[in-house]
Amino acid sequence: MQLAPAQLTQHLQRGLRPLYTLHGDEPLLLQEAADAIRAAARAQGHTERSVFTVAGAHFDWGGVLAAGGAMSLFADKQLLDLRIPSGKPGKDGSAALQQLAEQSQGNDSTLVLVSLPRLDRQTKTGAWFAALDAHGVTVQIDPIERATLPAWIAQRLKAQGQQVAAGEEGQRTLQFFADRVEGNLLAAHQEISKLALLYPAGELGFEQVENAVLNVARYDVFKLSEAVLGGQVLRVQRMLDGLQAEGEAAVLVHYTLAEDIRALKRVKDAVAAGRPLPMALREQRVWGIKERLFERVLPRLSPAALARLLHGAHAVDGIVKGLKVPDWPTDGWQALQRLALALARVCAAAPAR
Repeated sequence: MQLAPAQLTQHLQRGLRPLYTLHGDEPLLLQEAADAIRAAARAQGHTERSVFTVAGAHFDWGGVLAAGGAMSLFADKQLLDLRIPSGKPGKDGSAALQQLAEQSQGNDSTLVLVSLPRLDRQTKTGAWFAALDAHGVTVQIDPIERATLPAWIAQRLKAQGQQVAAGEEGQRTLQFFADRVEGNLLAAHQEISKLALLYPAGELGFEQVENAVLNVARYDVFKLSEAVLGGQVLRVQRMLDGLQAEGEAAVLVHYTLAEDIRALKRVKDAVAAGRPLPMALREQRVWGIKERLFERVLPRLSPAALARLLHGAHAVDGIVKGLKVPDWPTDGWQALQRLALALARVCAAAPAR
């Protein structure tokens, strides 16, 4: 049974299931979901807890199965807390997890909590994960995307008795806050908690937030790609500055931008040759968020604009490897900025005629 993270609290209030599986790549939200399950378990009498962390190929799965099937020595009920940081239990682990899932049925004395990182589609179709999902409750913890981050911050502020001003002023405050903490949710949580220590309950002004919240944003090249294709020019500039400050390799940033430009060109050519857009996107392995961005952006890109972008990508490829190109900056990051902003502005522009 799959459950959305927002439904977990209400679900736990109605009663516990014997098996829970959490998976995702956002440490703060995973920790909070696991804490909520553990607290509910303690309230229901699961006072004895055994923690197992799966590490290495020689992990003793027999110990896990024995703990899962044994009666508690010191309490009426126990909690079996199983953590698999790699997300790959191996052959023995796969068999053990399937057995553990089957043992959990009708077992009110043992609650099993399995914590996993983000899983790919192939892993989620495997026998061991299917068994966990079929016999228990599965919660997928997704990252908070930039578009929903201001609302998430507002919700967290409300929970501690604080809020921003209504209307445009408040939205400006939340957007500023989001810019400072993007990509670093654990630090965002810490900054929100800090505001509760610094200021009393009630309304927070922009200057209070500006003075208190540190710039702890963290960026990655994949989010940069989404920002560029989304035409978010100011965000692209901010992300490039952040990636450079964090020591990201300019070659990797260029590769990501160049791949997007080449994929846009290939899909555009395929559609011009009579290929349906959905088929062309699948053939170029474009899906998810990028699929939606490509669908919006492609009508805005003329063949001439794509040709200029391809030429620019070729030029920047040489620059980030130490070559000089006429009419281009000699600094690799300045060249990347020019290429990324050129693509972002085209993506944000009116449809090509």
